Amino acid sequence: MTDAVSKIGEYSKFGSVLGLERINKLLSLLDNPHEKLKVIHVAGTNGKGSVCRYIYEVLEANGYKTGLYTSPFVENFEERIEFHHETISSQDLDRFTSTVIEKAKEMVKEGFESPAEFEIVTAIAMCYFEHKKPDFVILEVGLGGRGDSTNVIEKPLVSVITSIGYDHTDRLGDTLEQIAGEKAGIIKSAVPVVMNVSDHEPAAVIARECYKKRCVLHDASKHKWRKIGNAGIGNHFNVTIDFTEYRDIVIRMAGDHQIENAVTALATIEILRKSGIIEVDGDSLSYGMAKAFQKGRFEPFRKGKYILDGAHNPDGWEALVKTVDDYFYEKKVLVVMGVLADKDVDKMVNFASYISDTFIVTEPQNARRLKAEDLATKLEAKGKQCYICPCPKDALNKAMLLEDEFDMVLCAGSLYLIGELRGLITNDE
Repeated sequence: MTDAVSKIGEYSKFGSVLGLERINKLLSLLDNPHEKLKVIHVAGTNGKGSVCRYIYEVLEANGYKTGLYTSPFVENFEERIEFHHETISSQDLDRFTSTVIEKAKEMVKEGFESPAEFEIVTAIAMCYFEHKKPDFVILEVGLGGRGDSTNVIEKPLVSVITSIGYDHTDRLGDTLEQIAGEKAGIIKSAVPVVMNVSDHEPAAVIARECYKKRCVLHDASKHKWRKIGNAGIGNHFNVTIDFTEYRDIVIRMAGDHQIENAVTALATIEILRKSGIIEVDGDSLSYGMAKAFQKGRFEPFRKGKYILDGAHNPDGWEALVKTVDDYFYEKKVLVVMGVLADKDVDKMVNFASYISDTFIVTEPQNARRLKAEDLATKLEAKGKQCYICPCPKDALNKAMLLEDEFDMVLCAGSLYLIGELRGLITNDE
């Protein structure tokens, strides 16, 4: 852990607080770097990171120097802030961390509440991007939308909402309509909106917000794509968006939900293109879509024997079940599973039970982790065999001892767990 990351981590004691007062004050002391950026703003329960990555790679493939801000990271903190295919350097991270923390201390002296950790990181990203002078910046919402630190952007080029599902219900509401209302908080007056929300009630919430703010709404869920086949662990599909045909699109990320994410990204690109904001070459677009890749999203290792997937909520597990069935139908699967206690664990267990009868249960290295014994109890109630290995390294070693009995080893759950397992597997290869 670098010194900068340690300093940033000190602000975790202030919790995760929604609201824009602190971040606005902090950025004002930094001369409002965010106001100098051309931003594509992306919210949603699941899929927003993948949508950001698709858009980023297409822009980069077409010659645009692009910034990307995502969360959380899988292995290294620096992954959260990327420019032109390079993560932020340790020197720049140190430099901008010092600058931001100096201003954070100054605002506290002025009588303001201290910014929280995510607000500090967001301010660092804004300062870094202003320094790099990108053509565009893609911002992924951290939590919700309305009160998220990234929502300081007053006039994005386009606002994107990828999906609405049950997650962070203690913060965002316990109905899909309430959650949609929070996500719709990123919608700004007269700024075009792309959404991929198929459920009527949350979609209606977003549509009403667009009407209220005079926004053109593009519903990407209405585009009927046709899957040509699997491209290894990936997809091959066709889709038509506003009379523009996209043929033979190949993506590296697996599952029908990734086709939905790709279509959402293509719809966003189409809006930017038709607005005259960008120019896109067909071959370069295809190259960018094929290059897009997210760590820990049905990611294969050891010649495909091991798959890592950060399915960290019920919707993620539902998508994972469908993807496993699509690529590994009637295969014998061993599951290594670890989740956070503040998620809807019962629903995740219910979906997981469709994948396998044998589980190795472990614990993400996070204070919010669910004890392995408690997860095992829930799985055993479903009739599953469980090996309890609280330490992720021990869990992976156990999987390697058992792997010959199975066609595939699926490691799934919290991204904190996936990050640690990915490092262990990478070092072992």
